[in-house]
Amino acid sequence: MNYKFLLSIVLTVGITSNVCAQANILNAKVPQEVGVKTEAQLALDNDEPLEYGYVDDRDILFSKMTWEKVVLDERVNFPLYFPVDTNNIGKERRSLYHTLIKAVKDGKIKNVYNDSYFTVKRTMKELQDITTKVDTLDIGYDQLNADGYVDPEYITTTNIEAFHISAYLIKGLWYFDKRHGELKYRILGIAPAAPDVNFLDSDDESLKTPNALFWVFFPEAREVLHEAKAFNNKNSAMPISFDHLLNSRRFNGYMYKEENVYGDREVKEYVADNALMQLLESDRIKDKIRNFEQDMWAY
Repeated sequence: MNYKFLLSIVLTVGITSNVCAQANILNAKVPQEVGVKTEAQLALDNDEPLEYGYVDDRDILFSKMTWEKVVLDERVNFPLYFPVDTNNIGKERRSLYHTLIKAVKDGKIKNVYNDSYFTVKRTMKELQDITTKVDTLDIGYDQLNADGYVDPEYITTTNIEAFHISAYLIKGLWYFDKRHGELKYRILGIAPAAPDVNFLDSDDESLKTPNALFWVFFPEAREVLHEAKAFNNKNSAMPISFDHLLNSRRFNGYMYKEENVYGDREVKEYVADNALMQLLESDRIKDKIRNFEQDMWAY
C-alpha cells in the first residue's frame, strides 16, 4: 500500500512539473494548442505561492532591515534580466521587468510607491512620465514655426524597456526566529532601477546612474511573480517562478544600506569615492548579521 501511495505522489509531481513548463507541447496538433491545459491537468494543478508562516513579534529575537542592489551584469542574475527582446520568443517567457510593468498596467499589482518605505503611492500618470519620453525632431520644430502644427512622423517616443534595467533594489528583513532557532530572511520590497529616460541617449555616463523607477510591496506581487517563470538553464522542463527565485535568494547582490541611527544613510554617504571599501563595508554588514546566528550557538 505504501508503494502505491509513493507512486501516486511521484506521478502527481511529474505531471505538475510538466504543466509548469510549456503545457501540452508534446500533444499539440497545432501551435495554438501549446500552453492550453487539459481538464485533467487543471484538476491536478494546485499551483499557488508557498504561504509565509505567521511570525509573532515576540518570536523575533533579532532583526535587521537591509537594502541590496542586484546588478544584472552578473551571470547569476541573468534570469532576472533576460529575455529583453520579445519579438522572437514565446509569450510564456518574459523578463522580471516585463512581468512587473505589465501587471501594474493591467491592475494586477494595484499599488506602486515612490520609495522603499511605501509611504507615497505613484499614480499611473507619474509612472508614465518616468518611463516614457516624447520628443520632437528639429524638422518638427521647423514645421511648428512655419505651419503651427507637427506631423506625428516628426514626434519620437522613447520608453524604458527591459534592456534599460541595469539593477534591482531589494528591501528585506533578516530576523532570528527564536521559536525555530534559525536566522531567516523575508523580502519586503523590490524596485527596477534604470537611468533617467531623458538621458538614455546621452554620451555622459554620469547622467546614466540607475535610479528606482518604482517600488512594489513584495507580498502584494507574489501571485503575479509566481505565475511568471524564469528560465532554468539546467532544465528547461522545470522553470522557476520569480517568486521562488527571489524567496530562495538565487541572486547575488551587495548591501548598499542598512537601518541605522543616522536616518538609514547609505554606505556611499560615509564611505565616499572608494568602491572597494564600499564593497568591504557591505561584506561587514553581511558578516555582522550572519555572526549573530553563529554566536547564538557558541558557548
